[in-house]
Amino acid sequence: MQIGPHILRNNVFVAPMAGVTDRPFRQLCKQLGAGYAVSEMAASNPRLWATEKSSRRTDHEGEMEPKAVQIAGADPQDLADCAKFNVDRGAQIIDINMGCPVKKVCNSWCGSALLQDESLVEKILHAVVNAVDVPVTLKFRTGWNRSNKNALTIARIAEQAGIQMLTLHGRTRADGYKGDAEYETIAAVKASVGIPVVANGDITSPEKARFVLDQTGADAVMIGRAAQGRPWICREIDHFLRTGTLLPAPYVDEVRTLMDEHLRAHYAFYGEFLGVRTARKHIGWYVKDLEGGEAFRQQMNLLESTDAQLLAVDQFFESQWKFGERLQYRLAESSESGLIDVIKPMATAA
Repeated sequence: MQIGPHILRNNVFVAPMAGVTDRPFRQLCKQLGAGYAVSEMAASNPRLWATEKSSRRTDHEGEMEPKAVQIAGADPQDLADCAKFNVDRGAQIIDINMGCPVKKVCNSWCGSALLQDESLVEKILHAVVNAVDVPVTLKFRTGWNRSNKNALTIARIAEQAGIQMLTLHGRTRADGYKGDAEYETIAAVKASVGIPVVANGDITSPEKARFVLDQTGADAVMIGRAAQGRPWICREIDHFLRTGTLLPAPYVDEVRTLMDEHLRAHYAFYGEFLGVRTARKHIGWYVKDLEGGEAFRQQMNLLESTDAQLLAVDQFFESQWKFGERLQYRLAESSESGLIDVIKPMATAA
C-alpha cells in the first residue's frame, strides 16, 4: 500500500475522529499495528490556526511517519492556505474532510455538506492539490442522502484533480452513523478509478475486514469507532488478513502496561487539568464489556488527579486477573459491587 512516496507497512488504517485521534492515540495505534493514522480535522479558518486546540490537533512531534493532517472547510483558498500551513509544520500527507456528518460542521457547509455542490468540490480539490507538494487524499461519503448518491462523480472529479487516495464511508450524510454501512458503492468507486480506495464503515473485527475487502475490492480498510478502547484491533486485523488466523485476546498485563503508557502520554500532551478530564472517555472505552467495567467507569469519573486515575486503572486491571491471564470480554452478567469497592478509596482520596 502506497500514498505518493510513502510505502505503508500494511493496509489497516485508523480513521480521523474528533476528540479521539490525538497524537498519543495515533502513536499507540501505529505501535499496535496500524499502517496509517490521520489526525483529527483541523479547521481551515486562519483565525483558528494559532489556538491551543488547533495546535494540539496538528502536533506530530515524535510520531511515526507518515504524518497526515486532515483539514476541513468550505473555502478553496482557505483550505489551500491551511494545507500549506500544515505542510510547513511537518505534515507529509493532507487529507480533505468531505465525510463528517455532524450538524455543526455541515451547517457551515463543511464536511459531507460539500457533496451537494460538485462544482465547489472540484474547486477545493484543485486548489489544495496545487498548493502543496505532498500527496493530497480525500475522505467522503456516498452522497448527501439515499436519493442523492454521487460518490462516483466525486471520485472522478477527485482523480482528475490529482487526489492520490480516496477513503469512502459507506453511508450518506443523512444516515449519520445509523443502520449498516453499504459496500456496493465502495466497490463501484474502486472499479471506476485508478487510485487507491479505502473502505470505511462498520469494520469491527478481523473477519469483517476480510469480508469488506473481498466485497469491495478496496486497497485498504479504515477502522473508526472499533479502535476506541481497543487499539490492538489494528494488529488483530493485520494478522488475520496476512495469515487467516485469529489472534487471542491480549494479556491483562499487556493492556495494563499499555493503559499506563497511554495515560501518561495523554497527560503530558494535555496537562493535568485537561488531561484527567479528556482521559475519562478513553478509560471508559478500555473497560467497556469487561467484568465490572461500567461500575468502574462511573466511579472513575469522580477522580480529579492523574495519580488517582493511574492507580485506579492499575487496580482495575489487577482485578481482571481473577478471570484469566487474557482479557475476557462480555462475561456472563454478575454483580459489579466488588469492583466498586476497588475504586471507592481512590475517589475519597481525590
